Amino acid sequence: MSDRSYYAPKGGLPPQTQILTDRAMFTEAYAVIPKGTFSDIVTSFLPFWDKARFWVIARPLSGFAETFSQYIAEVLPGGGSDRPETDEGVEAVLFVVEGEITVTVAGKTDRLEPGGYAYIPPGVEWSLRNNGKVPARFHWIRKAYHYVEGLDAPDPIIANETNIAPTPMPDTDGAWATTRFVDPADLRHDMHVTIVTFQPGGVIPFAETHVMEHGLYVLEGKAVYRLNQDWVEVEAGDFMWLRAFCPQACYAGGPGPFRYLLYKDVNRHMPL
Repeated sequence: MSDRSYYAPKGGLPPQTQILTDRAMFTEAYAVIPKGTFSDIVTSFLPFWDKARFWVIARPLSGFAETFSQYIAEVLPGGGSDRPETDEGVEAVLFVVEGEITVTVAGKTDRLEPGGYAYIPPGVEWSLRNNGKVPARFHWIRKAYHYVEGLDAPDPIIANETNIAPTPMPDTDGAWATTRFVDPADLRHDMHVTIVTFQPGGVIPFAETHVMEHGLYVLEGKAVYRLNQDWVEVEAGDFMWLRAFCPQACYAGGPGPFRYLLYKDVNRHMPL
């Protein structure tokens, strides 16, 4: 039995008595979309999906983060799609936070529960159904795959984080660890989606400043996160969206682990 938890938005609408002071912000270097903004009226519907809605929390923006889009999908029982992707050359990662989904990738069918991960290569046919009795909620990260001559596209991957031992960062005594679904040495991949875990009191002890763009969705816990020159409190259900070279660091607040789902682009030359 896993003691991990996965925050999933439920929608709804705040009452008319709700005050408007909030942590939502959009700057030239980063955005914070707190969990309180995931209401019914900001969802989107997509072609060829049944009984499904989507919170779009990241999309390519010129001069900001340009490489990926990220949705939180909610699919009701009996819903799904036999044609989920309508663009050419797009790879995807699915990560389940609530309920279960049945995914068929290249003719192979698997059932994904919370913590379940699927990597879907570009050009591969896939479909998705909620055959369960409760709504399924999952992250869907999409990226135009960057082909390189001499490298094949990656193979499909189906996994669950509960079956993967996190890799501790050196010299941290386990206070900071990363769960990896993809071998970092496999250069066929041009993006990584991982789970980063900090134990209470764990820190990123310097201002990470690098070329990779980030999407960080907080699955569990709370922390104070440095974004550019600002320190921001974040908690389970919040999303942070970082452009390249945005400095970042954090202090994990406890009393339990602070965990987030992380996207970053990797393993390719910079476009000139």
